[in-house]
Amino acid sequence: MIPRETIDRIFSAARIEDVVSDYVSLKKRGANLIGLCPFHDEKTGSFTVSPSKGIFKCFGCGKAGHSVGFVMEIEQCSYVDALRQLAKKYHIEIEERELTAEEKQKQDDRESMFVVNEFANKWFHEQLWNTPEGTAVAMSYLRQRGLREDIIRKFQIGYSPEKAALWDAAKKKGFQEKYLLNDSQNAPYIGTGVCGKSENGKLYDRFRGRVMFPFFSISGKVVGFSGRLMVKNDKVGKYVNSPTSLIYEKHNELFGLYQAKQAISKNNSCYLVEGQMDVIQLVQSGIENVVASGGTALTINQIRLIHRFTENIVLLYDGDKAGIKAALRGIDMMLEEGINIRVILLPEGEDPDSFAKSRNASDLKEFLETNQHDFIRFKTQLLMEEAQNDPTRRSEMILQIVRSIAVIPDIIKRQVYIKDTATLLSMPEDVLTRKVAEIRKQAADDRQKRKETEQRQQTQSQETSKEDTQTIVATAPVAQPLTHKERNILNLIQVLIRYGEKVLYQTEDQMITVGEYIITEINNDSIDIPNPLYKLVIDEYVANYQTPQFVASVFFQHHPNEAISQLAVDMIADKYQLSRMYSKRSISENVVQEVQQDETNVLPELVQRLLLELKYTVVDERIDSMQRLLKEAQERGDWQLITAILEQQPQLMEIRTQLCRALGNRVIVR
Repeated sequence: MIPRETIDRIFSAARIEDVVSDYVSLKKRGANLIGLCPFHDEKTGSFTVSPSKGIFKCFGCGKAGHSVGFVMEIEQCSYVDALRQLAKKYHIEIEERELTAEEKQKQDDRESMFVVNEFANKWFHEQLWNTPEGTAVAMSYLRQRGLREDIIRKFQIGYSPEKAALWDAAKKKGFQEKYLLNDSQNAPYIGTGVCGKSENGKLYDRFRGRVMFPFFSISGKVVGFSGRLMVKNDKVGKYVNSPTSLIYEKHNELFGLYQAKQAISKNNSCYLVEGQMDVIQLVQSGIENVVASGGTALTINQIRLIHRFTENIVLLYDGDKAGIKAALRGIDMMLEEGINIRVILLPEGEDPDSFAKSRNASDLKEFLETNQHDFIRFKTQLLMEEAQNDPTRRSEMILQIVRSIAVIPDIIKRQVYIKDTATLLSMPEDVLTRKVAEIRKQAADDRQKRKETEQRQQTQSQETSKEDTQTIVATAPVAQPLTHKERNILNLIQVLIRYGEKVLYQTEDQMITVGEYIITEINNDSIDIPNPLYKLVIDEYVANYQTPQFVASVFFQHHPNEAISQLAVDMIADKYQLSRMYSKRSISENVVQEVQQDETNVLPELVQRLLLELKYTVVDERIDSMQRLLKEAQERGDWQLITAILEQQPQLMEIRTQLCRALGNRVIVR
């Protein structure tokens, strides 16, 4: 296990805003920071980071957590791996716990692949800079392409020599064959594929004789490679890419995003091109907010990667037919994601690589800024030129344009585009408006049908599956339907997590903390805690609250049990509104405002109130249960049981009456 002190040091150093901003573009809004959630599809930011609380919370998908939890979710790694990553970032030494065999295997597969890729990347880099073949062949080629040495180093370009040498170097370092090859028979595919094996069992380097372009994750890990031939060869493809693996999927990666993310966020705009050399030449010419889709059709995951940093994309493609078609690909997907799209078509015969090389930085920047066209005008003019005077083709083209407008989520932006399109096409605006509404209604109906189908399937799956009662699942309990009793208990758990160590009462002999008082009252009245997660929180408090410098909110947020940690974050992010406890008849508006600003001012009253509500609910449930038993006993004619119930009932009714008086006329929280 990692010592508690080390975990606390990591949490203290890893400020949530610093950790999240490595992956998400954040904007200041009051005391918090706002951005687009990296965990679900959204057009407007509902992802909130609270530096003062040290947590993030998405009010769209409900995900919440601290800095370690964020890294776990975004990198899809374990708690220990996330701690290791943050410890490395903040230069903190940690002692790693002993992993189970299953955990170690799962970690090894992923981590070993990253290590192999990092080794290969350095090896390719070494071959380019420090070998005769690399400097004579590959470096000469790169210089002929006009690349400066600082740019070559920035993108960590390398070279894989003709002779199979990476395999030998990797074996000497002790890398296992399965991580160097790629097992395409078992998904998720294990192995990086930097090497291959022929049918006769001979081993070879996959990228031999190619200039190497590494692909990085947003956090800077090498996930894969693209190798480019330097001379034309009709027998093989110009590019060879890393195969799909546990850590790499070509259609989910963007070349240059790791290098460009800060510039994209700063400029609030991203140029999107097709190839690696397009990106590199533009960066060399001073345009740093640029990424490449890798020459494939743009995917929704690639769009969402960019959307983390900006909602403005400028498509920059060749001016020929192929470039125009490329510019049209993915437009509807981007619009549906809430992206603002502009298009730049270069002069025919030019691509971003050649165009950037032929102009100085200022001329290039001016051209890019002054030749951007709104996508709808671009698409309208393009399609109508293609349709010419053919009425059938013209109606088909208009329908294509209307479908693009229909997917725009923002109603104002949608109406502006309808108006502009109507003017461009010399059509009545209301005709386009009705058609857009029709398309959107059909899409909404289709989504609803899919949702209903998924819900039916999920219900059937839940009915047939067996739950492991020994496992506490890390879900947010507040998102599940709760009984009155569970809601009352959860309110107390929230107070315990937020203020458990604070002194509630002080006598001459001792100080009673919030947590101690709550737990003592629950135990004295023999109130059972049916939810295993709530029970675990109470047990953890009892076991640790006397530890020096114990702070309940920190202890539970940083707890290694993911379920407890997630619950703590939810309880802190979803602040309990005390004003719900009071009616205007019982407390003045000034006091309500004070309560909303600082709950600690009224902790004694809050704790008493919540305990009374819980006890009232428990007694109420017992009375209801007794009434049911009485009815059953009367039906059976069990006079002995009837007598026993009638003897106990008045006592319970009196207790409920006393609790009701104690609660006064205030609203009982349900």
